[in-house]
Amino acid sequence: QVQLVESGGGLVQAGGSLRLSCAASRHTFSMYALGWFRQAPGKEREFVAAHDWSTSSTSYADSVKGRFTISRDNAKNTVYLQMDSLKPEDTAVYYCAAGSFASRITAYAYWGQGTQVTVSS
Repeated sequence: QVQLVESGGGLVQAGGSLRLSCAASRHTFSMYALGWFRQAPGKEREFVAAHDWSTSSTSYADSVKGRFTISRDNAKNTVYLQMDSLKPEDTAVYYCAAGSFASRITAYAYWGQGTQVTVSS
């Protein structure tokens, strides 16, 4: 069974940082690419970043390039999203997902429950 558990969300001022974590089962971690998506109120879910376990390739949405960093800790079966220079428009529920290395939502079959990130101005 694929399980993804996010943590690390919270309230932060603009310009601050947060690190999100997504703990996955070992099976999931070694077979799938892991991605982060977000959904703001009234908006569609959108791609943020992804990490391909087999090649260590990473991909980012243009809106977060240079500010967010995705990384994996194989020993802990955990993927992280380090978010720096946060902006109010980064406010959303952030979801971890497992699937194929891509930016489209349909490439990911498994999803976590989400964690809220709120950036105040």
